[in-house]
Amino acid sequence: MSENESAIGDGAAKGNETAPEANTEEITYHAVEKDGVVTAIWEMQGRKHLRTIDPRSRQGQDILRLYTTEHHDEAAS
Repeated sequence: MSENESAIGDGAAKGNETAPEANTEEITYHAVEKDGVVTAIWEMQGRKHLRTIDPRSRQGQDILRLYTTEHHDEAAS
């Protein structure tokens, strides 16, 4: 193996070790609304946008159902 290949391998191994430490921020979900209708759900980690979830998908429905349940519980308290 050449020196360049081992340097790349060492760099990749170090990158994998530090990655879990960088992901300590909580994952949150933000509903994007247009005209009172949820059009998208953003999965965020801190200020970083991880992905967009379709609110019509199974996972999107689960997230909306969980939020709606929590929202009603807080309003009743």
